[in-house]
Amino acid sequence: MISALPSFAAAPPVISGDSVREEVLPFSEDAPPQHSIKFGVCGISHPHIYGMIEAVKRGGGVLTKVWALEPELLAAFQKRYPDVAVAKTQDEVIHDSSIQLVLSSQIANERAPIGIRCMKAGKDFLSDKPGITTLEQLKEVRETIAATKRIYAIMYSERLEVKAAVKAGELIQAGAIGNVIQTINIAPHQIRQKPGSDAGSAGSIDGRPAWFWKDVQFGGILCDIGSHQVDQFLYYTGSTQAEVVASQVANVRHPSHPEFQDFGDMMLRGNNGFGYVRLDWFTPYGLGTWGDGRLFVLGTEGYIELRKYTNVAVSKQGNNLFIVDQKEARYIDCNNLTLPFGPQFVSDIVNRTHTAQDQTQCLLAAELSIKAQMHATHAHLAWESRA
Repeated sequence: MISALPSFAAAPPVISGDSVREEVLPFSEDAPPQHSIKFGVCGISHPHIYGMIEAVKRGGGVLTKVWALEPELLAAFQKRYPDVAVAKTQDEVIHDSSIQLVLSSQIANERAPIGIRCMKAGKDFLSDKPGITTLEQLKEVRETIAATKRIYAIMYSERLEVKAAVKAGELIQAGAIGNVIQTINIAPHQIRQKPGSDAGSAGSIDGRPAWFWKDVQFGGILCDIGSHQVDQFLYYTGSTQAEVVASQVANVRHPSHPEFQDFGDMMLRGNNGFGYVRLDWFTPYGLGTWGDGRLFVLGTEGYIELRKYTNVAVSKQGNNLFIVDQKEARYIDCNNLTLPFGPQFVSDIVNRTHTAQDQTQCLLAAELSIKAQMHATHAHLAWESRA
């Protein structure tokens, strides 16, 4: 029977070694900062604040003052930054005339009110995601930006601070895969890095602070971690208008936290592309990192895949980019790329520009995330009660 088959069916496919090209981006040191600004921190409830601080420092920022709600988190912060002055109140940071920029990873639903106060006090603001959790907050943020001309930035770090994601943006903007048709984001997360670890603060519940489990405070799964993915959808497709086609959320494994959602997904449609996002809190311990984040970008002339934080069962190294076009398949190790956000953002503050992050796109990502959360169907599975 096999002998009777056509040759293309009888023989296994043969892939020539020349058809796959591997490359490593060349190493380059960070350029010396072109500017210097003083910045403060108003809220450190989420450890993302450390990455935010380091990004601004790379751009020439000098951290001078911090306020924190949680004493135990402040103690750890002071060990890392022993020379930083500690403020007793938020106003001591917000109304310090020497400070140009304020960063915050305060409890999620409190970030926008802090940012609004900062802008009214003449400061620019960088929030951890989600930077905004309600449409009412979003309206006030937009009105305050218009009135004060200040910058309200949100650190969507899964694009801005991931080297493979930065490289993907460069390739897409250069036309490497033609026009973008769709983005698919797979964004699994892990509540605890290992059994018995404490990812939160003193008095935490199941390894996280109490606010982590309350949807009003953390914003809901689509608004919270989903905002990262909506930002990527808008950026890679270049969409300036978009809508949420459908969304759903579920709590299938955490019945003791009824306000929490451990699964969610959404479908997006923009004027320049389509998007799909899946989010969950089910990363197994065997992975060895907090999540196997993947991004797939489909273009008219090729496609890109990012394996951001690991390459499962192959390598623990992250920042893996795969691109296939009409000529060849390539693997690009992006780990030597220099991250541009910090220097660009500090430059924006000094020059009143929006190079690091487009202000309109930043807030549109927040708006879509909030709407996806608001209108999501709450789904249930038959096996939940038996889990």
